[in-house]
Amino acid sequence: MKKYIRIAAFIVMALLFVGTFVFLYRKSQPKEVSYNVIKVMKADIVQNTVATGKIEPRDEVQIKPQISGIISELYKEAGEKVAKGEVIAKVKVIPELGQLNSAESRVRLAEMNGKQAETDFERMQTLYEKKLVSSEEYEKTLLATQQAREEIQTAKDNLEIIKDGITKNSASFSSTLIRSTIDGLILDVPIKVGNSVIMSNTFNDGTTIASVADMSDLIFRGNIDETEVGKIKTGIPVEITLGAVQNMKFTATLEYISPKSIENNGANQFEIKAAIVVPDSVTIRSGYSANAKIELQKALQVMTVPESTIEFYNDSTYVFVMTDSVPQQKFVRKKVSTGISDGINVEIKDGLALGELVRGLKKDI
Repeated sequence: MKKYIRIAAFIVMALLFVGTFVFLYRKSQPKEVSYNVIKVMKADIVQNTVATGKIEPRDEVQIKPQISGIISELYKEAGEKVAKGEVIAKVKVIPELGQLNSAESRVRLAEMNGKQAETDFERMQTLYEKKLVSSEEYEKTLLATQQAREEIQTAKDNLEIIKDGITKNSASFSSTLIRSTIDGLILDVPIKVGNSVIMSNTFNDGTTIASVADMSDLIFRGNIDETEVGKIKTGIPVEITLGAVQNMKFTATLEYISPKSIENNGANQFEIKAAIVVPDSVTIRSGYSANAKIELQKALQVMTVPESTIEFYNDSTYVFVMTDSVPQQKFVRKKVSTGISDGINVEIKDGLALGELVRGLKKDI
């Protein structure tokens, strides 16, 4: 009995040994690799770049006051259309005490001088009627009286301007009424009733009452990398897509390329502008983020292969051309000369013939 047990154990060990050997042998054998093959064919290659930016009106005007004071009335708000010359707000003047006292003093002095001039003129007129003075003396007195009257009116007008910012005679031209300087849409009204405002002058930009823009004339403003700016020129078409307006593309024309670069996150970029055409049925708001697709270069009906089939080695490019498929695929490496690429396919200028099969990615087995 023990003899049979030993024989059985020996047979089991032998089978395990043979099985292990077969397993390791098979595992050490190279697996057959199969590749997808792609035929060299003719196609159009268009190389594009995408510039990021935003949409904005070509002309946006900042409306600023010509007099300092406090906003007493607001007649418009953001989003409303406004015509050139239309009143947006009204400013109430807060007079400076020194100027106010000086203007009041000027009025009192002018009235005193005017009263004296009127008295002198009445005397002179009586003497002139009695032919006791010459016409020359009478005319001089009349002129002095007229000047005194004019000085009184000027002093009163000056006092009104300091107190109210306007005069009764020039109310229609008042600088206290803030008017739009263009036809357009009000984009922003950053002030409220009661806010103090400062007039615009050579030393101060002044307080912005409103921003007004013509929204019928829009442009795309963005940046393009220095490696691509040399491949574009003004006048070429641009395709605009907006994040806020889905499934729509807008045509535009490149009209400006900055002559000076700007540094953006360590890269040199150049500002570009393109005039965008917007259908009347579409509303676009200022500041929408946008992408501009610009054609850099293209090659029509040239030999192409997918970029994934290209191998780079020592500044040269190669592809693997299939020479046999039975019993297994065989490939030979060939040097090729490439042209432009669209990111998916690349132009083959030399090294391949139309219809040849090149090695692609591995097949999943």
